[in-house]
Amino acid sequence: MSIKPRVRFAPSPTGFLHIGGARTALYNYLFAKAYGGTNILRIEDTDLGRSTPEYEQNVINELKWLGIEYDESPERPGEVGPYRQSDRLHIYKKYALDLVEQGKAFYCFCTDEELEAKRQYAADNNLAPHYDGTCKKFSKKEVEEKLAKGEKGAIRFSVPSRSYTFNDFVRGEVTFESGVVGDFVIIRANGLPIYNYGCVIDDWQMKITHVLRAEDHLPNTVRQLMLYEAFGVTPPIFGHLSLLIGNDRQKLSKRHGATSVTQYRESSYLPEAMNNYLCLLGWSHPNETDIFTKEEVTKHFTLDRFTKSPAVFDLEKFRWVNGQHLRGLDGITLHQEASKFINKDSPYHAQNEVWQKEFLDLFKIKVDFFNEYNAHATDIFNPTRQENEGLKEIYGWESTATIAKFVKDEAEKLIGQGISFLNAEQFKSWEDHLKIEKKIKGKFLFKGLRGVITGKDEGPDLHRLALLTPLKIISGRIDL
Repeated sequence: MSIKPRVRFAPSPTGFLHIGGARTALYNYLFAKAYGGTNILRIEDTDLGRSTPEYEQNVINELKWLGIEYDESPERPGEVGPYRQSDRLHIYKKYALDLVEQGKAFYCFCTDEELEAKRQYAADNNLAPHYDGTCKKFSKKEVEEKLAKGEKGAIRFSVPSRSYTFNDFVRGEVTFESGVVGDFVIIRANGLPIYNYGCVIDDWQMKITHVLRAEDHLPNTVRQLMLYEAFGVTPPIFGHLSLLIGNDRQKLSKRHGATSVTQYRESSYLPEAMNNYLCLLGWSHPNETDIFTKEEVTKHFTLDRFTKSPAVFDLEKFRWVNGQHLRGLDGITLHQEASKFINKDSPYHAQNEVWQKEFLDLFKIKVDFFNEYNAHATDIFNPTRQENEGLKEIYGWESTATIAKFVKDEAEKLIGQGISFLNAEQFKSWEDHLKIEKKIKGKFLFKGLRGVITGKDEGPDLHRLALLTPLKIISGRIDL
């Protein structure tokens, strides 16, 4: 790429960060990283009725959790700020007045009631729902008189009568025919900018070279192209990302389950897994691998690997990706992170660090999420036996009664010596005694030992699990 890209993620803080927004933020981050560009965070907070500082902080916090970093932002200002739209109102007003002065925009004094009547008339007469130009006829003097009287007016852009074509790096050539939009508002009567106007001014002033955003912004592009043309500015290169849909092929929404990054974080998903899975939703890795880190994918990230087709958000695939990343954690990180999601009243927390790390490592093949460790910790300290046909069969063997008596006696001896858990040498001596002295072998030995020690007919490596199970629990299960 001949130029270093300048890209931006521009969320509106009207709710928790949506996973679709996180995907957009991720793609912009990867693009900037891959080509040595600049990644900018801009907060579009001009929806005063819905934007809140709490939602803005949520967006910032979740982006940090995902490891998506910014070169310029409200927290890290650069030379083209401010980076919050509510701090840029004077800039929007200046350029809107320039358009009015040039005859490319005009004041509109129509009331909400009048505009609604116009919309209804257009609907009743099968007309395009475009503004009818009522206020276009006012002279400059008439406008000044109305403003002097205190009348509040919006500013509308005067739409050219021609088609617009641009090359979308995801979708190819896109054309908007003449007449698809009418004269549209760029500044509301209360002085706040409309989205399509504000983002054009910001992208222009912030020298944005590429705009990667969701497909639902595609219809906005024609208005933005008109504004860039009116200002005599070359627009950025646009790319509209594939739509996120559920398994029912409908646009992803709350009916499909959790939709915010916060919900997934609180459910113990890993940030590495979320980045990995979101990256797969609309972009394909050249090596056709499904598991990778942000750092790894940066080496392969190019714009020509985006897909046009809607991307299905599959929770089962997401679960699998999370499990792969969990199992790839080193022991220290696994212990630090998993411990946060194990219930405070779990017996896990009463054990020493060596026990905890061994437990986490042993059961990581059984879990996809940290909070799933809770059930396994509970099972180890549960003094009861599982009731199923497999365990009934094991306890029906004559050899199992021999194993149970021996294990009970040996466990009580160790408990009497103040020992709480077996060590590897002790467990091996039990096995050897049962095998050599009691002549119990094969499945009768291994399944019998598992049933007696764990109260279950299956599970992870018994040689490791036995050392994690308190001797008092082992002894107590035999008495049942």
